[in-house]
Amino acid sequence: MKFQVPRRVLSALLLLFAGATTPVHADTDDDAVPSGAKGGALPMLSIEQQRAAGIAVAHPLSAQVPQREDATGLVLDPVDLITESGEAESAAVAARSAAAEVERVRGLYGAGAGASLKALQSAQAEQARAQAQADAAAAKFQAHWRPVAALPAAARRKLIDDAAAGTVLLLRADLPGRHILGSTPDRALVDADGVNVPGNVLGPLAHRADEGQGVGVLVELRNAPAGLGPGARVPVSLLAAKRSGVLVPRDAVLYDDGGALVYKQLTAKPGDKQMRYDPVRVKLLQAHGDGWLVDGIDDDDNIVVHGAGVLWSLQGIIGHAAGDIDDDD
Repeated sequence: MKFQVPRRVLSALLLLFAGATTPVHADTDDDAVPSGAKGGALPMLSIEQQRAAGIAVAHPLSAQVPQREDATGLVLDPVDLITESGEAESAAVAARSAAAEVERVRGLYGAGAGASLKALQSAQAEQARAQAQADAAAAKFQAHWRPVAALPAAARRKLIDDAAAGTVLLLRADLPGRHILGSTPDRALVDADGVNVPGNVLGPLAHRADEGQGVGVLVELRNAPAGLGPGARVPVSLLAAKRSGVLVPRDAVLYDDGGALVYKQLTAKPGDKQMRYDPVRVKLLQAHGDGWLVDGIDDDDNIVVHGAGVLWSLQGIIGHAAGDIDDDD
Protein backbone atom coordinates (compact mmCIF):
# COMPACT_ATOMS: atom_id res chain seq x y z
CA MET A 1 0.00 0.00 0.00
CA LYS A 2 1.51 3.31 -1.05
CA PHE A 3 1.06 6.70 0.59
CA GLN A 4 -0.30 9.26 -1.86
CA VAL A 5 -0.55 13.01 -1.63
CA PRO A 6 -3.73 14.32 -3.37
CA ARG A 7 -2.90 15.23 -6.94
CA ARG A 8 -4.29 18.73 -6.59
CA VAL A 9 -1.45 19.63 -4.20
CA LEU A 10 1.33 17.98 -6.20
CA SER A 11 1.79 21.06 -8.36
CA ALA A 12 2.48 23.15 -5.27
CA LEU A 13 4.90 20.54 -3.97
CA LEU A 14 6.76 20.42 -7.25
CA LEU A 15 7.13 24.18 -7.32
CA LEU A 16 8.24 24.27 -3.69
CA PHE A 17 10.75 21.47 -4.12
CA ALA A 18 11.92 22.20 -7.65
CA GLY A 19 15.33 20.63 -8.02
CA ALA A 20 14.97 18.84 -4.67
CA THR A 21 16.12 15.49 -6.03
CA THR A 22 19.37 13.77 -6.80
CA PRO A 23 20.11 10.67 -8.91
CA VAL A 24 20.67 7.49 -6.91
CA HIS A 25 24.19 7.16 -8.34
CA ALA A 26 25.32 10.62 -7.25
CA ASP A 27 27.63 9.40 -4.42
CA THR A 28 29.91 6.49 -3.77
CA ASP A 29 30.73 7.27 -0.13
CA ASP A 30 29.80 4.26 2.05
CA ASP A 31 27.73 6.40 4.40
CA ALA A 32 25.81 7.99 1.58
CA VAL A 33 25.14 5.13 -0.85
CA PRO A 34 21.35 5.01 -1.25
CA SER A 35 19.52 1.70 -1.20
CA GLY A 36 16.99 3.04 -3.73
CA ALA A 37 14.06 1.05 -2.33
CA LYS A 38 11.70 2.79 -4.72
CA GLY A 39 14.13 3.46 -7.56
CA GLY A 40 14.70 6.69 -9.44
CA ALA A 41 16.09 9.80 -7.79
CA LEU A 42 16.19 10.55 -4.08
CA PRO A 43 14.50 13.55 -2.43
CA MET A 44 16.97 16.33 -1.61
CA LEU A 45 15.67 19.20 0.56
CA SER A 46 17.02 22.34 2.12
CA ILE A 47 16.32 23.12 5.78
CA GLU A 48 13.54 25.51 4.72
CA GLN A 49 11.96 22.91 2.46
CA GLN A 50 12.20 20.29 5.18
CA ARG A 51 10.36 22.57 7.59
CA ALA A 52 7.74 23.47 4.99
CA ALA A 53 7.01 19.79 4.40
CA GLY A 54 6.71 19.12 8.14
CA ILE A 55 9.51 16.55 8.07
CA ALA A 56 10.89 15.54 11.47
CA VAL A 57 13.97 13.38 12.00
CA ALA A 58 15.04 11.43 15.10
CA HIS A 59 17.19 8.49 16.21
CA PRO A 60 15.26 5.25 16.80
CA LEU A 61 15.60 3.54 20.18
CA SER A 62 17.29 0.15 20.59
CA ALA A 63 15.06 -2.26 22.49
CA GLN A 64 14.51 -5.86 23.50
CA VAL A 65 10.80 -6.58 23.57
CA PRO A 66 9.28 -9.81 24.91
CA GLN A 67 6.36 -10.90 22.78
CA ARG A 68 3.12 -11.61 24.60
CA GLU A 69 0.01 -10.52 22.80
CA ASP A 70 -3.60 -11.11 23.77
CA ALA A 71 -5.66 -12.72 21.03
CA THR A 72 -9.15 -14.12 20.57
CA GLY A 73 -9.31 -17.79 19.68
CA LEU A 74 -11.90 -19.68 17.64
CA VAL A 75 -11.78 -23.48 17.53
CA LEU A 76 -12.21 -24.47 13.87
CA ASP A 77 -14.38 -27.23 12.45
CA PRO A 78 -12.09 -29.97 11.04
CA VAL A 79 -14.71 -30.83 8.43
CA ASP A 80 -13.71 -27.74 6.44
CA LEU A 81 -10.04 -28.78 6.47
CA ILE A 82 -10.84 -32.38 5.53
CA THR A 83 -13.20 -31.33 2.74
CA GLU A 84 -10.93 -28.74 1.16
CA SER A 85 -7.86 -30.97 1.44
CA GLY A 86 -9.77 -33.84 -0.21
CA GLU A 87 -11.00 -31.57 -2.99
CA ALA A 88 -7.46 -30.40 -3.71
CA GLU A 89 -6.06 -33.94 -3.75
CA SER A 90 -8.82 -35.43 -5.91
CA ALA A 91 -8.63 -32.55 -8.38
CA ALA A 92 -4.86 -33.01 -8.66
CA VAL A 93 -5.31 -36.74 -9.34
CA ALA A 94 -7.93 -35.98 -12.00
CA ALA A 95 -5.59 -33.49 -13.68
CA ARG A 96 -2.75 -36.02 -13.77
CA SER A 97 -5.11 -38.65 -15.21
CA ALA A 98 -6.31 -36.26 -17.90
CA ALA A 99 -2.71 -35.38 -18.82
CA ALA A 100 -1.87 -39.09 -19.13
CA GLU A 101 -4.90 -39.62 -21.37
CA VAL A 102 -3.77 -36.80 -23.67
CA GLU A 103 -0.36 -38.45 -24.04
CA ARG A 104 -2.00 -41.84 -24.75
CA VAL A 105 -4.33 -40.44 -27.43
CA ARG A 106 -1.53 -38.34 -28.95
CA GLY A 107 0.59 -41.47 -29.29
CA LEU A 108 -2.23 -43.38 -30.98
CA TYR A 109 -2.98 -40.48 -33.31
CA GLY A 110 0.66 -40.07 -34.26
CA ALA A 111 0.98 -43.77 -35.01
CA GLY A 112 -2.29 -43.84 -37.00
CA ALA A 113 -3.59 -46.49 -34.63
CA GLY A 114 -7.27 -45.66 -34.41
CA ALA A 115 -7.30 -42.25 -32.70
CA SER A 116 -8.68 -39.28 -34.61
CA LEU A 117 -7.71 -35.63 -34.40
CA LYS A 118 -11.11 -34.97 -32.85
CA ALA A 119 -10.40 -37.51 -30.11
CA LEU A 120 -7.06 -35.83 -29.38
CA GLN A 121 -8.65 -32.39 -29.22
CA SER A 122 -11.38 -33.69 -26.92
CA ALA A 123 -8.76 -35.17 -24.57
CA GLN A 124 -6.84 -31.89 -24.57
CA ALA A 125 -10.02 -29.96 -23.69
CA GLU A 126 -10.70 -32.34 -20.82
CA GLN A 127 -7.13 -31.91 -19.59
CA ALA A 128 -7.50 -28.12 -19.62
CA ARG A 129 -10.76 -28.35 -17.66
CA ALA A 130 -9.28 -30.76 -15.10
CA GLN A 131 -6.16 -28.64 -14.67
CA ALA A 132 -8.26 -25.50 -14.10
CA GLN A 133 -10.28 -27.31 -11.42
CA ALA A 134 -7.09 -28.57 -9.79
CA ASP A 135 -5.57 -25.07 -9.76
CA ALA A 136 -8.74 -23.61 -8.23
CA ALA A 137 -8.94 -26.28 -5.53
CA ALA A 138 -5.25 -25.89 -4.69
CA ALA A 139 -5.57 -22.10 -4.50
CA LYS A 140 -8.59 -22.39 -2.18
CA PHE A 141 -6.79 -24.81 0.13
CA GLN A 142 -3.67 -22.64 0.13
CA ALA A 143 -5.65 -19.49 0.92
CA HIS A 144 -7.66 -21.04 3.77
CA TRP A 145 -5.02 -23.36 5.25
CA ARG A 146 -1.63 -21.91 4.30
CA PRO A 147 0.30 -23.29 7.34
CA VAL A 148 -1.11 -26.77 6.71
CA ALA A 149 -0.41 -26.62 2.97
CA ALA A 150 3.21 -25.63 3.76
CA LEU A 151 3.84 -28.82 5.76
CA PRO A 152 5.63 -31.81 4.18
CA ALA A 153 3.15 -34.29 2.70
CA ALA A 154 3.52 -36.87 5.49
CA ALA A 155 3.18 -34.28 8.26
CA ARG A 156 0.21 -32.70 6.51
CA ARG A 157 -1.57 -36.05 6.19
CA LYS A 158 -0.93 -36.90 9.84
CA LEU A 159 -2.28 -33.53 11.02
CA ILE A 160 -5.44 -33.93 8.94
CA ASP A 161 -5.94 -37.50 10.17
CA ASP A 162 -5.45 -36.41 13.80
CA ALA A 163 -7.90 -33.54 13.34
CA ALA A 164 -10.45 -35.96 11.87
CA ALA A 165 -9.94 -38.33 14.82
CA GLY A 166 -10.36 -35.50 17.33
CA THR A 167 -6.92 -35.90 18.90
CA VAL A 168 -5.93 -32.47 17.56
CA LEU A 169 -7.90 -29.24 17.66
CA LEU A 170 -7.10 -26.42 15.26
CA LEU A 171 -7.71 -22.91 16.54
CA ARG A 172 -7.54 -19.56 14.84
CA ALA A 173 -6.06 -16.88 17.15
CA ASP A 174 -6.91 -13.36 15.97
CA LEU A 175 -5.41 -10.01 16.91
CA PRO A 176 -8.45 -7.72 16.54
CA GLY A 177 -7.80 -4.46 14.73
CA ARG A 178 -4.40 -5.63 13.44
CA HIS A 179 -3.67 -6.37 9.80
CA ILE A 180 0.11 -6.86 10.00
CA LEU A 181 1.51 -9.66 12.15
CA GLY A 182 5.24 -8.95 12.06
CA SER A 183 7.15 -12.05 13.21
CA THR A 184 5.17 -15.24 13.82
CA PRO A 185 4.83 -16.15 17.52
CA ASP A 186 6.57 -19.30 18.72
CA ARG A 187 3.79 -20.76 20.87
CA ALA A 188 0.38 -20.09 22.37
CA LEU A 189 -1.41 -20.49 25.67
CA VAL A 190 -5.16 -21.09 25.41
CA ASP A 191 -7.26 -20.15 28.44
CA ALA A 192 -9.91 -22.88 28.84
CA ASP A 193 -11.90 -21.99 31.98
CA GLY A 194 -8.78 -20.71 33.71
CA VAL A 195 -6.61 -23.66 32.62
CA ASN A 196 -3.68 -22.73 30.37
CA VAL A 197 -3.48 -25.22 27.51
CA PRO A 198 -0.23 -24.99 25.49
CA GLY A 199 -0.49 -24.87 21.73
CA ASN A 200 1.89 -24.96 18.80
CA VAL A 201 1.70 -22.04 16.34
CA LEU A 202 1.75 -23.44 12.80
CA GLY A 203 1.84 -20.10 10.97
CA PRO A 204 -0.16 -17.04 9.87
CA LEU A 205 -3.62 -17.29 8.37
CA ALA A 206 -5.21 -15.09 5.76
CA HIS A 207 -8.11 -12.91 6.88
CA ARG A 208 -11.56 -14.52 6.56
CA ALA A 209 -14.64 -12.45 7.29
CA ASP A 210 -16.51 -15.47 8.67
CA GLU A 211 -13.80 -16.40 11.17
CA GLY A 212 -11.79 -13.40 12.32
CA GLN A 213 -11.62 -9.68 12.90
CA GLY A 214 -7.96 -9.17 12.04
CA VAL A 215 -4.67 -10.89 11.32
CA GLY A 216 -4.49 -14.39 12.79
CA VAL A 217 -2.39 -17.50 13.29
CA LEU A 218 -3.25 -21.20 13.21
CA VAL A 219 -2.69 -22.97 16.52
CA GLU A 220 -2.48 -26.74 16.99
CA LEU A 221 -3.81 -28.12 20.30
CA ARG A 222 -3.09 -31.73 21.18
CA ASN A 223 -5.01 -33.54 23.94
CA ALA A 224 -7.20 -30.52 24.59
CA PRO A 225 -9.60 -30.62 27.57
CA ALA A 226 -12.83 -32.54 26.98
CA GLY A 227 -15.66 -30.26 25.94
CA LEU A 228 -13.50 -27.81 24.03
CA GLY A 229 -14.67 -28.16 20.46
CA PRO A 230 -15.51 -26.42 17.17
CA GLY A 231 -17.11 -23.02 17.58
CA ALA A 232 -15.70 -22.38 21.06
CA ARG A 233 -14.24 -18.90 21.59
CA VAL A 234 -11.44 -18.65 24.12
CA PRO A 235 -8.76 -16.13 25.17
CA VAL A 236 -5.30 -16.86 23.77
CA SER A 237 -1.85 -15.49 24.61
CA LEU A 238 0.67 -15.54 21.76
CA LEU A 239 4.22 -15.86 23.03
CA ALA A 240 7.76 -15.55 21.70
CA ALA A 241 11.23 -14.93 23.04
CA LYS A 242 12.55 -11.39 23.37
CA ARG A 243 13.24 -9.77 20.05
CA SER A 244 16.02 -7.22 19.56
CA GLY A 245 15.63 -4.29 17.20
CA VAL A 246 14.92 -0.59 17.11
CA LEU A 247 11.63 1.17 17.81
CA VAL A 248 10.16 3.58 15.26
CA PRO A 249 6.76 5.30 15.33
CA ARG A 250 4.05 4.00 13.04
CA ASP A 251 4.18 7.20 10.97
CA ALA A 252 7.77 6.39 10.01
CA VAL A 253 6.84 3.11 8.28
CA LEU A 254 5.58 2.92 4.70
CA TYR A 255 4.69 -0.25 2.81
CA ASP A 256 4.76 -1.11 -0.87
CA ASP A 257 4.97 -4.24 -3.01
CA GLY A 258 8.60 -4.66 -1.93
CA GLY A 259 7.77 -4.65 1.79
CA ALA A 260 8.16 -2.19 4.66
CA LEU A 261 10.51 0.79 4.46
CA VAL A 262 11.54 3.93 6.32
CA TYR A 263 13.31 7.07 5.11
CA LYS A 264 16.82 7.68 6.40
CA GLN A 265 18.44 11.10 6.28
CA LEU A 266 21.88 10.66 4.76
CA THR A 267 24.96 12.25 6.32
CA ALA A 268 25.62 15.69 4.87
CA LYS A 269 29.04 16.42 3.41
CA PRO A 270 30.91 19.65 4.17
CA GLY A 271 29.37 22.49 2.20
CA ASP A 272 26.09 20.67 1.52
CA LYS A 273 23.09 22.97 1.83
CA GLN A 274 20.54 20.25 1.22
CA MET A 275 19.73 17.00 3.02
CA ARG A 276 19.20 13.77 1.14
CA TYR A 277 16.77 11.00 2.11
CA ASP A 278 17.14 7.33 1.27
CA PRO A 279 14.29 4.78 1.47
CA VAL A 280 15.63 1.79 3.44
CA ARG A 281 13.96 -1.62 3.64
CA VAL A 282 13.18 -2.85 7.16
CA LYS A 283 11.72 -6.03 8.59
CA LEU A 284 8.72 -5.57 10.86
CA LEU A 285 9.34 -7.66 13.97
CA GLN A 286 6.56 -6.72 16.35
CA ALA A 287 4.00 -4.00 17.03
CA HIS A 288 4.84 -2.24 20.29
CA GLY A 289 2.74 0.57 21.72
CA ASP A 290 2.37 3.28 19.08
CA GLY A 291 5.24 1.98 16.99
CA TRP A 292 7.01 -0.99 15.47
CA LEU A 293 10.10 -2.92 16.50
CA VAL A 294 12.06 -3.28 13.25
CA ASP A 295 15.32 -4.69 11.93
CA GLY A 296 17.39 -3.13 9.15
CA ILE A 297 18.41 0.22 10.65
CA ASP A 298 20.62 1.28 13.59
CA ASP A 299 19.93 3.44 16.61
CA ASP A 300 22.40 6.08 15.34
CA ASP A 301 20.58 6.52 12.02
CA ASN A 302 18.56 9.67 11.40
CA ILE A 303 15.10 8.34 10.57
CA VAL A 304 12.20 10.42 9.26
CA VAL A 305 9.55 10.01 11.97
CA HIS A 306 7.06 12.46 10.46
CA GLY A 307 6.52 13.42 6.83
CA ALA A 308 7.79 10.19 5.24
CA GLY A 309 4.77 10.13 2.95
CA VAL A 310 5.75 13.52 1.51
CA LEU A 311 9.20 12.18 0.60
CA TRP A 312 7.58 9.12 -0.95
CA SER A 313 5.34 11.27 -3.11
CA LEU A 314 8.24 13.53 -4.13
CA GLN A 315 10.23 10.49 -5.22
CA GLY A 316 7.21 9.19 -7.12
CA ILE A 317 6.54 12.40 -9.08
CA ILE A 318 10.11 13.03 -10.21
CA GLY A 319 10.11 13.63 -13.96
CA HIS A 320 6.66 15.26 -14.04
CA ALA A 321 6.33 18.97 -14.62
CA ALA A 322 3.75 20.87 -12.59
CA GLY A 323 1.75 21.54 -15.73
CA ASP A 324 1.55 17.79 -16.45
CA ILE A 325 -0.67 17.17 -13.40
CA ASP A 326 -4.43 17.27 -13.72
CA ASP A 327 -5.70 19.55 -10.95
CA ASP A 328 -9.16 18.05 -11.26
CA ASP A 329 -8.02 14.64 -9.92
